[in-house]
Amino acid sequence: MDQLDGDAGADPTAAQAHPVSGDWAYEADGYFEEQYPLSPLDDHLIHQTPDPIRVAATTDPRFFERHWNIFHDQAGELLIATGGSFYPNLDTAEAYAIVTCRGVQRSVRAFRRIGANRGSIHVGPIRPTIVAGMREWRHELDAREHGLAYDLTWRDSHRQMYRAAYGSLENGNPPGGQRHVTAGFESFGTVGGWVEFEGERFTLDPGTARGTRDRHWGIGRGVGGPRFQSDGKPPKAGWIGGVWIAFRDFAIWGPIVLYRYGDSRARYGKVRKVDRRFRFEPVTQVFAEAVIDFTLDNGDMKRVHFEKLGQQTAFMTCGLYGGSPDRSIWQGDAQPDGTVQGDRHDLTDPDIRIALRGLDEHHCRITCDGEVSTGLLQPLEPDAFLACERDEKGWAFL
Repeated sequence: MDQLDGDAGADPTAAQAHPVSGDWAYEADGYFEEQYPLSPLDDHLIHQTPDPIRVAATTDPRFFERHWNIFHDQAGELLIATGGSFYPNLDTAEAYAIVTCRGVQRSVRAFRRIGANRGSIHVGPIRPTIVAGMREWRHELDAREHGLAYDLTWRDSHRQMYRAAYGSLENGNPPGGQRHVTAGFESFGTVGGWVEFEGERFTLDPGTARGTRDRHWGIGRGVGGPRFQSDGKPPKAGWIGGVWIAFRDFAIWGPIVLYRYGDSRARYGKVRKVDRRFRFEPVTQVFAEAVIDFTLDNGDMKRVHFEKLGQQTAFMTCGLYGGSPDRSIWQGDAQPDGTVQGDRHDLTDPDIRIALRGLDEHHCRITCDGEVSTGLLQPLEPDAFLACERDEKGWAFL
């Protein structure tokens, strides 16, 4: 390497233009626009293909990287859902924060171009930071103009395991298309810090406050709305029945059983069978109560009683699942760089619940084998009601 000290051709301002700091690996400067397709992460020895990191291995516009997180107290007063997505082939980044407090929901959505910097996952006022991969995140929000702010530390408590869902070439949609793959991992954990809601500050104690999260990537269902669907119809927001519950001895995340770090049992287990009995609100057809039997791969059957806590729900249409509340924006839709949106909904109004229902995350009191805690149930509504009405296998009214 040539010695630059004293070189007449050296730029004396170079050191000032390129300061070295603890954030250097994650903070791209303006020069990276002219270094496309390179980015700061390409200086790390982490490549898996000949392409640079910011180049996706597929040209499918629905390719995404996504984080999703939901936090809650144990009292049924505070529920936070937040997440964000990168769509590299669309050069679009989006994020949302939804906070429901005592039956009132406030939401913030933010949008930007991804640009050269794949290390920073901040989008507008929504600022998650990976402190330690698969162990600790910091979530910050400063959107006081929309009545929301928080500073929360998340720590994983359960062992994450890689999973992938592969589509079928034989049943491809459309026929002849490559199979779609969504992959990633999930976890449970604790959360601590503070939340401001309409000027009132709440404290979350990591000894009691908890939640769940996932990190998924691949070909995203619903990305781009109707224009990216083979039938041209609005895509469904998700599956009919999601569940996230953690007890002392086991935790269920959808179709799998997770265990805490260091648990001597199998790395993870599977839910072999689910039998649901639901009670719904009579007018809205939104979930109110359920008894669900989970048959696990070790032969155990866990019967869990779910009771929704007031109107403590995060309606995920406000996070673009199934489209925005007015169906004008879908996941991956480009908005003007720097766009920030906010809304407020009184969930005690049944008309509001009908207008927002879709993929909905309900904070519930949960009971199993005499242990009482709180957790989350996520039906697709009103599809869950209709599945019970049709008496589909595994679905019935309570």
